[in-house]
Order: sequence, then C-alpha cells, then structure tokens
Amino acid sequence: MIDKEELLNNKDFYKSFKTGEDLTSFFKELHKKAVEHMLDAELDSHLDNSKHEKTANGNYRNGHGIKKIKSSFGESEIKVPRDREGSFEPVLVPKRHNIIDGLENIIISLYAKGMSVSDIEEQIREMYDFDVSTSTIESSRIRLSRS
Repeated sequence: MIDKEELLNNKDFYKSFKTGEDLTSFFKELHKKAVEHMLDAELDSHLDNSKHEKTANGNYRNGHGIKKIKSSFGESEIKVPRDREGSFEPVLVPKRHNIIDGLENIIISLYAKGMSVSDIEEQIREMYDFDVSTSTIESSRIRLSRS
C-alpha cells in the first residue's frame, strides 16, 4: 500500500513533472485508473466475490468492454468489466451513459445560471476539449427540472 502522506511530501515526485501539461496528463491517467478500479470493485460487489474466486450463483466475470467517457479531465477510454449474465449495472458510469457525474453537475450548474444550450456546448469545448451533444445537455436539464 502506498503511503499517501509520504507521496504528497516527496519532492522528487513533483520534480518529475516538467510542465503543467505533464501534471494534467498524470491526473487524467490517475482518474482513468481510479475509475477502472472502482468499476472492478462494483463488479466484485455485484458478484459477491473477488477476482479468481468461485461464485455461488454461477455468474462469472467475462472480460472487459471499452467505453469512451467524458469527465472534467477530458475524454478517456476505459475498460468496463462485464459479467457472463450481463446483469452488471455499473453505478459510477451507467450503461448507455458516457459522462461522469461531476461533469453533468457542471452542465446543470451552467444551465441553472441561464446559459443557452449552444453556450454550454461552447463552454465545455473550451474548458475540456471535447464536444457534448445537445441531447446530453437536454437530458441534464430534464433531470434538473425533476428535482
């Protein structure tokens, strides 16, 4: 296990980043790996076992699928674990969704502040360097109006 406090105080670690882009790239990769590990943990919970253990119900891990997600770190391709029965429904990145909640909350906030859909599209493109569809923004707006 990595001692987080030791890592935070390790000056050599920080010296490995030469530019702001190096640091941003590191955070993006760290976020990607964290999402993948969290999805693996969700599947462990769903199957009620750890990797390489027998399951009581006969449902097993069945490899990974690739999914593009959008977050405040930009766009990434992640490996999403699958189960043989196809009954695994991830919470962190639900099926048929590609935006992590933090980014959706930003979209809702921009909409609540009165920005138009086209202004939100442009703002997301400028801030995170990827496009968000009008339908994604509209579905976020609908969730806001239901709350």
